[in-house]
Amino acid sequence: MVHHRGARRAPFLVVAALAAALAVVVPSFASPSGSGPVTNDRKLQKDTDAAEQRDEMSRAANEYEAMRIAPGTSLDPAAFATARAAAASLPTVGGAWSELTTKRYDSDDPSYRDPVWSNSGGGAGLVSGRMTAVAVDPRNARTVYVGAADGGVWKSTDRGAHWTPVFDSQPTQAIGAVAINPADGSVWVGTGENNTAFENYTGQGVFRSTDGGGSWSNVAPGLAGTTIGAIVFDGVGGVYVGTNFGLYKGSATGSGFTKLLDAATVGQAPSPYGMSIVNSVAVQPGTGGQVVVANMAWRGGAGYDGFYVSRDGGRHFAYDSLTGAINPKALGRATLAYSADGSKLYTVVEDTFLFNKPNVQTANTVLMGVFVSAKGDPSGPWNQIADYRKLANSGSALKLSKGYGPGVQAWYNQFLAVDPADANHVYLGLEEVFETRNGGSSWNAIGPYWNFPLDCWTAANPEACPKTTHPDQHGVAVGGGYLFVGNDGGMYSRSTTTDPTTVRGWNDLNATLRTLQYYYAGVGRTPSGDAVWGGLQDNGESLLRPDLPTMVSPFGGDGGDTLVDPDNGDRAVVEYTDLDMALTTNGGYSPNYSIASFTEITPSCFPFTYAPRPDCDPNPRFIAPFRADAQSIDHWVAGGEYVWDNGGAGWDTRRDTWKRVYDTGTGNSVTAIGVNGNVTYAGWCGPVGCNPRTSAATGSSEGFARGIATNYGGTWHEVDMSSLPNRYVNNLIVDKANAAHVYAVFGGFSRRWIPNAGVGHVFESTNGGATWTDVSGNLPDAPADDLLLTASGQLVLGTDVGVFVASQTAPTAWSRLGTGLPNAAVNDLTPGPTGGYVVAATHGRGLWRIATP
Repeated sequence: MVHHRGARRAPFLVVAALAAALAVVVPSFASPSGSGPVTNDRKLQKDTDAAEQRDEMSRAANEYEAMRIAPGTSLDPAAFATARAAAASLPTVGGAWSELTTKRYDSDDPSYRDPVWSNSGGGAGLVSGRMTAVAVDPRNARTVYVGAADGGVWKSTDRGAHWTPVFDSQPTQAIGAVAINPADGSVWVGTGENNTAFENYTGQGVFRSTDGGGSWSNVAPGLAGTTIGAIVFDGVGGVYVGTNFGLYKGSATGSGFTKLLDAATVGQAPSPYGMSIVNSVAVQPGTGGQVVVANMAWRGGAGYDGFYVSRDGGRHFAYDSLTGAINPKALGRATLAYSADGSKLYTVVEDTFLFNKPNVQTANTVLMGVFVSAKGDPSGPWNQIADYRKLANSGSALKLSKGYGPGVQAWYNQFLAVDPADANHVYLGLEEVFETRNGGSSWNAIGPYWNFPLDCWTAANPEACPKTTHPDQHGVAVGGGYLFVGNDGGMYSRSTTTDPTTVRGWNDLNATLRTLQYYYAGVGRTPSGDAVWGGLQDNGESLLRPDLPTMVSPFGGDGGDTLVDPDNGDRAVVEYTDLDMALTTNGGYSPNYSIASFTEITPSCFPFTYAPRPDCDPNPRFIAPFRADAQSIDHWVAGGEYVWDNGGAGWDTRRDTWKRVYDTGTGNSVTAIGVNGNVTYAGWCGPVGCNPRTSAATGSSEGFARGIATNYGGTWHEVDMSSLPNRYVNNLIVDKANAAHVYAVFGGFSRRWIPNAGVGHVFESTNGGATWTDVSGNLPDAPADDLLLTASGQLVLGTDVGVFVASQTAPTAWSRLGTGLPNAAVNDLTPGPTGGYVVAATHGRGLWRIATP
């Protein structure tokens, strides 16, 4: 989920890829030549005040979504469905796409342990992309279904040892909930991830399968455009669906969904942005479906925040003021879980007071606590059975961290599950996984954040610590004597009988689960074949080489933009968040922390290993762009608020090499860069945050503006944007043969769906941006992300609904490129070193390759 600035590096990654910068990791060791780390004192420290951190979190949380809806503040749910239908209607050309990322992704390879930038040795093992939902088949506990953020639904018939995708043909791969109806074994999928992360996609409704995922029907198409976080059966023929626009109920046979609860029904204003966010629903066993409780709340506080209880089978819900230890006035996001017999109701609660004013009491957490209603009554009385201090002292790897304790991301990381065989046996997911076997009297951190600060860890032998899970927990299920957890690094399981005080006992289930979320990729030649690099959400920078048995992770945390020398795949520039760039010339190779394989080279105000330069860049995007010159791999241009040029220094580039060549304006940020020789084009957005929505904090519009600046003609100037859409400039591509010939790629949707957004997604200029021609032609009206110009004269376009191709000489007649590409957003396209193939970086289904058209 969110990565916290600095909290990513090697033995220091504080991974979470959504809202950046909750903590900053500061290295606590020096590395004498060849000696590697000299201490295992891994401390997370924060260097910014809480208000600044919250602002950065909000900025990062809005960026990915705003790129798809600006300048609007919402999107008609029919927009994506219409775009996918339009894509499907186009002719298909070219061959079949083949998946590149089929090797296991090993985050702990001992040969890739840069002493500052790698997280290898932390204990997460094999990883995949963010998993949001888990369900175990009650009729056959060996069968498990899991849902990915934008990677679809996967099925295993051997408790997760092997996985098969079963949702690929559906109109969306963004999954928020998976459930199995015990009455008939049908599998239910709620589309639209409900974690309020910055790259969540809305869904297309609720899908039901009666043949184990072989076929699906949309039983709630009216919920298209929502995100779904809960699907719960009441045992008497009904099913509840919790969405970001309220609570719905329908028949468990898949019909008749009606809204029961939202902000308006309880006399409150929907907030933020018109939403009524239902996070969790629970039906009390033993009541014949009569007692139902739901948490409806926004993490930052809304008038409707609270628990809502029905005692008549869902016909009426009422706000409950609660009794006992829970403070209803600060009750934010919560998860509810009953014991199998209904005798106990547990909840984990985020505190909106701490979220908004963390300095008042503590900067370490936003967790109110874990609570139990000992008689199962949603009204209470509620007793507190854990707070962040108790969890920190249970074996947590965050115990000694400053500014980053258990529950610091409780607005994003939550799960709660009760062992069906024991009402006192409870599993809790925050950033880490915790377990109690005595109803909360004591807890054990069975899945620490990582191993670095623990007594068992040494640089000489990191493997002395048992494996843990990847951080940032989201999905959970208990069934057949096993616990299954889903997090930002994939899926893990352990036996429910494993002693939590002596053994972790985790099974890593990611060997065949391929749901990696890429932002960018790059390819370069090596003696053994082409090396493919890629920047990932919460899984660092991956490296895929023919001579390695697995894919490896030389660079930890959030990966971002990626630049690779096509003639030397060992030379790469990678990025953490906020334009924090680092380069390697040896392919990231560092056996057992012995070599500093990466050198930080950022001009931004947020470096990790050195003080920022006096004229540093204050406002780069969360994932900020940098590009190589079309004429020279050594000439790089990067963008934050300013446009930076390295003067052709190539692999000798350092912090002070960069020259500031243009200022897009206070509060603005560069979104796209194109370079050919001395000519640069830079797309930008503004003002601060580039967010067109009304601020949830201030109630005022933050506005949206965009522009393109260039020095074509010799001096920097803004181009005339009057003929271009009022949307994000996602890419600028300059013809290698002619610096005056440039294409602009726009995100978002047209004015059909977004007022004042304009029309078109691809525009061409042959005079340095003085005038533009819309060459979108018959393209689907969907966010466009990247464009390639091939040597054969073709345009190849990556979008949220697929990859398309057209001739440069007839650029308005587009076709779909290839068959077999999963239905996930394509964030980036990159050519092979000699141009013979194209790599598509999907945000949920890994990297794919096809012959260049």
